[in-house]
Parts: sequence; C-alpha cells; structure tokens
Amino acid sequence: MTIQIDSREKPKAIQRILAEFDRQSIKHFVSKLPCGDYCDLDNARFCIDRKQNLNELVGNVCQQHERFIAELKRAQELGIRLVFLVEHSAAIGTLEDVQAWKNPRLRESPLAVSGERLYKILATLEKRYGTKFYFCTKAQTGKRILELLKGGMKNE
Repeated sequence: MTIQIDSREKPKAIQRILAEFDRQSIKHFVSKLPCGDYCDLDNARFCIDRKQNLNELVGNVCQQHERFIAELKRAQELGIRLVFLVEHSAAIGTLEDVQAWKNPRLRESPLAVSGERLYKILATLEKRYGTKFYFCTKAQTGKRILELLKGGMKNE
C-alpha cells in the first residue's frame, strides 16, 4: 500500500496520522489530489476526505455548500467514491450519533445548526451522492484511514 496525501493537508495537523503510517511501515507521499485528502495508489477510485471535527463539517455543508457539492460531483464525474472521516469525540461513532451532538455555537446563535439538523443534511448527502460519513477520535485517525483504504469500495 502506498498512500497519496493531498498537498493541502497541513503538516502540523497530520503529524499523528503520518506517525501511524510510519509505525505500520506504510509508504506515503504528498501530492495534489483531484478530491479528498487520502487515497491508496492501488485503488485511486476510493478517496477519504478528513474533517477535523463536526464544526468544520457544518461549515462545509452549510456555509460552503456549493463548494462541498461541487467536490462530490467532481468525484462522481471522475468515477471516484469519496467518503468522509470526521475526527471528533468518542461520543460520535456513527452518523446516528450526530443527532445527539450539542453544537457549542447554539449558545451564541439560535440559528446555528443542531445535531438533529446536521444528521438530516448528512443522511441526505449520503443518499444523493453515494458518499458515507465515518467518525473517529483524533487518536484513531491514522488507523481508521488505513482500515478504510484497505476496505476500499467494499466499505458500507
């Protein structure tokens, strides 16, 4: 397995991920990807886009909705299955768990996206674009990326 990492990933943010790749003797290099942040060269039609937490994901699917949808459509046009790995807390392990998430921004603005609303948006995106949202803690990210890439298109 050789992993290509998108050049827009910030080196400081992915130190733990790279350490896990090195610990497992996984070859990796940095180069621009057409979509997503990680792919295995042996299966370049399956890519993972990493999100650092649910707040980043809210920003992407709400405030930057057109750009987010454009990336999903670009992946489809290229025949790439794009999935998302969201780093958050151990309390969020599945898409259904998102419903119980308490967005800290709700304290500042009643218009902020609730966990229930985010769940509905993500479930709709999964159905409409054939994507999938996976969740893990920051400590698990490198390991989860490898598991997902090894599973490739078989991931459900």
